[in-house]
Amino acid sequence: MSAALPMKEYLSQRAQISALEGQRDATRASVAALEDEQRRLQDPAYVAAEARRRLHFVLPGETAYVLVDPPPAVPAAGAEAPRGPQSPWYSQVWGSVREADRPAGQ
Repeated sequence: MSAALPMKEYLSQRAQISALEGQRDATRASVAALEDEQRRLQDPAYVAAEARRRLHFVLPGETAYVLVDPPPAVPAAGAEAPRGPQSPWYSQVWGSVREADRPAGQ
């Protein structure tokens, strides 16, 4: 019985050590990734490529084109709302109510 308490403490400390070792390994991996990112950011070619990609920077003499999606068409008054996966759920429910209310011949 006198060995139970020290054994419990030993096992508890071993579990804590294992958790801390896992945390240490994750932190080391994070530090390695950040050091790699720091090396890339010290390269002027990488920084220029990222500025062009993220911020749409252009060099003098270049022409920048930005493609913008057209806005969705607004249905005319009295027209049915779009149906399908792109329409909101309440439009789908209301459409099914309308179809259920129609006579079978229409």
